[in-house]
Amino acid sequence: MQIYFNIAYGTQYGNDLYINLRMPDGTLDTHRMTQCGDGQWQYTYRCDLSGVEYLDYYYSEQNGSEVVNHEWTTQAHRIAIGQQGISQYTAYDVWIAIPHDSYLYSSAFTECINRRAHREAYRRPNPSVVRLKVRAPQLRGDQRLVLCGGHPVLGEWHIDRAIPCIEQAPNEWTCDIDAEYTAGENLDFKFVAVKDGDELNEPMWETDDNRYFRMPRLRRGDIEEHELSQAFFKIYNVKKAGTLIPVFSLRTEGSFGVGDFGDLKRMVDWVAYTNQRVLQVLPINDTTMNHTWSDSYPYSCISIFALHPQYVDFRQLPPLKDAKKAAELESLRKQLNQLRQIDYERMIQAKEEYLQLLFEQEGKQTLATKEFKEWFRDEERWLVPYAQYCYLRSRHKTADFREWKGHTVWNEAERPLLSNPRTKEYRQVSFYYYVQYVLACQMKRAHQYARSLGIILKGDIPIGVQRMGCDVWQEPHYFNLNGQAGAPPDDFSVNGQNWGFPTYNWEAMLNDGCQWWVRRFQNMQKYFDAYRIDHVLGFFRIWEIPTHAVHGLLGQFQPALGLRPEEVEAYGLEFKKDLFTRPYITQEVLQAVFHDKATYVRDNFVTPYRDGYYLMRPEYDTQRKVEAWYNNVNENETLRYENENYQLSTINDQLSTIRDGLYTLISNVLFLRDHAGPELYHPRIAARHSYIYKMLLSDGERHVFNRLYDDYYYRRNDQLWQHEAMQKLPRLIEATRMLACAEDLGMIPPCVPTVMSDLRILSLEVQSMPKEYGRQFGNPERYPYRSVCTIDSHDMPTLRMWWDEDNVRAQRYYSQMLGRRDEAPHPLPSWLARDIMLRNLQSASMLCILSLQDWLAVSDELKLSDLNAERINIPANPRHYWRYRMHITIDQMLSNQRFCDDIAAMIQQSGR
Repeated sequence: MQIYFNIAYGTQYGNDLYINLRMPDGTLDTHRMTQCGDGQWQYTYRCDLSGVEYLDYYYSEQNGSEVVNHEWTTQAHRIAIGQQGISQYTAYDVWIAIPHDSYLYSSAFTECINRRAHREAYRRPNPSVVRLKVRAPQLRGDQRLVLCGGHPVLGEWHIDRAIPCIEQAPNEWTCDIDAEYTAGENLDFKFVAVKDGDELNEPMWETDDNRYFRMPRLRRGDIEEHELSQAFFKIYNVKKAGTLIPVFSLRTEGSFGVGDFGDLKRMVDWVAYTNQRVLQVLPINDTTMNHTWSDSYPYSCISIFALHPQYVDFRQLPPLKDAKKAAELESLRKQLNQLRQIDYERMIQAKEEYLQLLFEQEGKQTLATKEFKEWFRDEERWLVPYAQYCYLRSRHKTADFREWKGHTVWNEAERPLLSNPRTKEYRQVSFYYYVQYVLACQMKRAHQYARSLGIILKGDIPIGVQRMGCDVWQEPHYFNLNGQAGAPPDDFSVNGQNWGFPTYNWEAMLNDGCQWWVRRFQNMQKYFDAYRIDHVLGFFRIWEIPTHAVHGLLGQFQPALGLRPEEVEAYGLEFKKDLFTRPYITQEVLQAVFHDKATYVRDNFVTPYRDGYYLMRPEYDTQRKVEAWYNNVNENETLRYENENYQLSTINDQLSTIRDGLYTLISNVLFLRDHAGPELYHPRIAARHSYIYKMLLSDGERHVFNRLYDDYYYRRNDQLWQHEAMQKLPRLIEATRMLACAEDLGMIPPCVPTVMSDLRILSLEVQSMPKEYGRQFGNPERYPYRSVCTIDSHDMPTLRMWWDEDNVRAQRYYSQMLGRRDEAPHPLPSWLARDIMLRNLQSASMLCILSLQDWLAVSDELKLSDLNAERINIPANPRHYWRYRMHITIDQMLSNQRFCDDIAAMIQQSGR
């Protein structure tokens, strides 16, 4: 077969156009096209693709091997070449840029919201065919496309005689016209959206003028395909509602003290029953480091691929044959499931014991199945190192792989032995293969079940990974271990957040096309149809904190354009390096920070420098050293205060006060040295709240510093950060067909909304964290359509908690946003919670996803009496125990008809 590709495209001078063909094995076959004049390009492809039904491809503009521009690759071009009798196929294409409605091509829409039962197969074509191809993404799931026109072949404008179109790819329709019967004729026609199975009931004609096409004369066996402009219809934008709840927080009567993938299916039932269409969860990856409660942190994954063993549903597995052990575990399950919160350590110990027993009973047979072997072949790249990591972690009784003698880094040479069922090495790690296979099967079943009910499962992609996790152990070249990722100070934490994750070596990642990230996103696609990018600002720049720091205040953005001393002085501020870059410590500062303990701190932690200044003693000159001192102090230690021993009555509180004060001293600088360039400097974040700013600078110097500070953080780096994001994010967004959403809260550079809009990423809109400068509350009516509206996230207090945190703020919201003139009631009554939620549901956002705790706030019967127990996470506490669980079961919610009807009514009333 010969295929002729044709496209009109104007390249920049010196560039060429290339066609990139996706081969059946997934590789790209790239060819330079020939320019035929007037911006026309052509390529002739001679091939034998017998057995291949479709050929997908896209075009790219290149300067040699450098790709200057390329089409939207998520869904570019497709031609059907599987029919018999085709001798020549000629395609006339148009360049496809990322469409404004690209979300309609996501699997969230094509497989959930607008899911169509089937796609028709191509019938054998006529001897010669003109194939018209058009995209119509607005069509609902119960609609299909037909072509109707004035010619008898096109039905003479009668819908019942129109030509049915075939959906050959999501939202892409083709229509075959007999070229022999219509050769040389001018056809006028329109595309029409009709109800599937009821074509004559309210057909919807496309809005533009009639289309015209002159039919060519073709040889027998030829197909000539023409790509047409998108068909538009008077169909309103979809808006949907959903629920946010971590999987671990789910509760049913059969749970094992924690939510599991079986509970997830039951939660899908409740979401569907209340007319919602989205169920959002937190990360579900394995976080197991030391089998203690600290492993409960879901954003600290040890593997971006492996699922957490806590989510296994034993109800979907064979029962234990050991009746005594089964009874013991069933008794323990009931105990754990009665607890108000998760007892992580007892739960994970019991579940792993249960899994070991099941593996001994069922593992050999399971690992011998065809299904397991196929899955193993698909997942082997990450699975084998992960299993070895878990085995070594258990053998060495530590996750710190630096202590694994002979295995401090993954050895690819060990893969064959670990992959061969006949070897001892395979048997040592096969338990972990079994567990991950069971988890993958259960999560895929939950995903397919959600799709069958039209429910979008939305996952979460953390910005970081565990420093001592399998990903770092396997591919350390992708990470910078001399820094810690975090966030600058914000509403969540006045000292910033230090997550402890390694930062990324983006140079190494970009060198191979961000394959680590691409694989990560593509793995997510197996389980979800939408995702939330955690801290999307990290793709523009990450807040990198030195390893010697505890707080986020000593961090700096990477990459960033540091300031040279002469640039600082050009603003009008003399750059006093010795004063500005080392902790500013005087007796006045000590007194302000430590009050009655100032003398003790002066005598024990600092040393005189000169002219009334002090330096931190070497054994305490970093926050990590201070942290180590604090951790080593015992309750019998005494403090010397004014030459006498003073036994602390509440030593822990007093010591923590000193510790925090020492942290403050160490961060009391005006500028930080650049991590890479020693003669470059960054103004310290939030320096305007520091003692050095208040006590050292004059009024004039403070004015100059403020101008420098604002220029640096809000203007100087904007172009750089936009360039950084556009190198990374497009590759990831186009890697899958999931709906892309992002958490874009915090210190937002001006370039972020532009990039988010260009890539069609849904933003996050939270009413209590408005993005409009000078506003205390956001206006849901003004949210962009491509956004997710919510009242709070897992990092925030719930609606009821927020309402009672600050009565003055609540009154202001009550008056300004709700238009009420009376006094705001406390605690938040259910009728008022309903009003606030309904206003958010009526926002302009595509999705409105509310936490389960907020949904329950509308029911006096169901809401939790202790509102403070609703909190999932406290970002200011890096050692928070993630243990929130629903206080009622999903079945109890389902059986409360009044509650379910109320939610369904709110969703219907809001047009969702």
